[in-house]
Amino acid sequence: MAGIGPLETDEIYVGVSQQGEEYVIPIQTKGKKDPIGIVQIEPDFSLCNSKFPALVCRPIAAQLIEDDLVALIEFERINNQISIRDERHYWIVET
Repeated sequence: MAGIGPLETDEIYVGVSQQGEEYVIPIQTKGKKDPIGIVQIEPDFSLCNSKFPALVCRPIAAQLIEDDLVALIEFERINNQISIRDERHYWIVET
């Protein structure tokens, strides 16, 4: 991407809340041994600002913890600092 360089965002979702607020949700996916770093989330914010400036950016990283356990980590930017907004763990089960 111009001015940013190559991006490695795995997926991008666009959605609308029940209150009508519009979101863009870039997703980073990581395996058990792959660390999640702020350096990987920063380009997601830049992508959102560049391509979807009218939407609220809510970057998420999906981290495989065990073969049947995944963490979803949402990030936020406040005063130009990126931090974890929320983290939830989910078991993967057969249905």
